[in-house]
Amino acid sequence: MWTKYDPIKTASLSALKQDPATFYKINLSRWAAFSGVEPNDAHRAIARLEELGYLVGVITQNIDGLHQRAGSKRVWEIHGHLRTCHCMSCEQSYPFSYLVEQFEKGQNPPLCGICKGTLRPDVVLFEDRMSEDFFKATKALSGCQLLLVVGSSLQVYPAAGLPQFARRVVIINREPTPLDEQAELVIHNSAGQVFRDLMAELGEPLTGQ
Repeated sequence: MWTKYDPIKTASLSALKQDPATFYKINLSRWAAFSGVEPNDAHRAIARLEELGYLVGVITQNIDGLHQRAGSKRVWEIHGHLRTCHCMSCEQSYPFSYLVEQFEKGQNPPLCGICKGTLRPDVVLFEDRMSEDFFKATKALSGCQLLLVVGSSLQVYPAAGLPQFARRVVIINREPTPLDEQAELVIHNSAGQVFRDLMAELGEPLTGQ
């Protein structure tokens, strides 16, 4: 994505404020597509591990809500989510679908129904301050005995700095990460395959999915 577009020019807070129509033209179709996506085996396994008491919760950079759809109960969405949006002028909140419906009807940028201010999704854009969930996640990691890093290249800060708060780290990612040498265990494979194998070993196979 970012080899085609400069994120500061297309997906930042200043881009939204300076040219909201172009901001939505570039970004909205990608975000709206998440509504039709279903959780995969990794999402389902993580939810089941929480249910069984092996995991305290999930810290995610993703904004797609798939962990909740899979059944995870305690989720810190440090980059926000696409369930809601709000007016940049009066702060009125709306479902994200309200924004999408306006855009699809030709209203670009989507506007607040009260004050006609520009709407924005409740996600963390480039140049935004981190979400409240980021600070809650940092606090939750205090005293963490083992952190599973799943499907992350650990390249994007400040999220990539979160593993430093855990006593031990296990990394599951297709490609090497900057923290591989410091991890207790590193598995270079797809998260889905790793979690299917893990759940089978625990006697909780992911069947009928």
